[in-house]
Amino acid sequence: MANVVTIEAGVRARSGKGAARATRRAGKVPAVVYGGKQEPSLIELDPRVVLRELHRAGWQSRLYEINAGGQAIRALIRGVQYHPVSDAPEHVDFQRLTPGERIKVFIPVHFENDGISPGIKRGAVLNVVRHAVEVYCDPEHIPEQFIADLGPLDFNDNVRWHDLKGTENVKPVIDRDFVVATVVPPTKIEVTAEAGAAAAAPAKGAAPAKAAAPAKAAAKAPAKKG
Repeated sequence: MANVVTIEAGVRARSGKGAARATRRAGKVPAVVYGGKQEPSLIELDPRVVLRELHRAGWQSRLYEINAGGQAIRALIRGVQYHPVSDAPEHVDFQRLTPGERIKVFIPVHFENDGISPGIKRGAVLNVVRHAVEVYCDPEHIPEQFIADLGPLDFNDNVRWHDLKGTENVKPVIDRDFVVATVVPPTKIEVTAEAGAAAAAPAKGAAPAKAAAPAKAAAKAPAKKG
């Protein structure tokens, strides 16, 4: 069963931009819970709670129980709007979850044992293609993360979907055995002929070679006859 984080919320009476601005002036973050074939629930949150959750890794796959107006709502954070200058959260969108209804969610991938990977120990670089994988799953069985074991990997080895641990009870949105990460060998810088040409070039400021002396006359002028 997925870990559930409980957060307290107030109920907002009105929707719209004006009401949202009034909520922010009161020191709260406006939010909405939609989905589940119900009317959207308008709520307001303590900004410290919002920042705490956003600063924790994996918030996009974390299951929340929102206590608002005497009701407990199971939901996921689906979107956050930020202030363009301060980057403070200005609005949060939650999706209401219905038991038994499969949802799409991104699950982060955690890479381990890189210190014992033969390829990485010899200078390879881990090229991560997907830091998170989108899957279908039941709301009650959302994995916190998938595990990728880098321990046995050498040059040009891959981590694929079937290699990940913790994928029970989920189905990837991409219907193939896709690559998650690759161990890329180090790039060697080869010495080219230009280096040799540069070494053969004359040093800056060196005097040019002297020109060859002109050839002597091939023969003396003939002697005058008496």
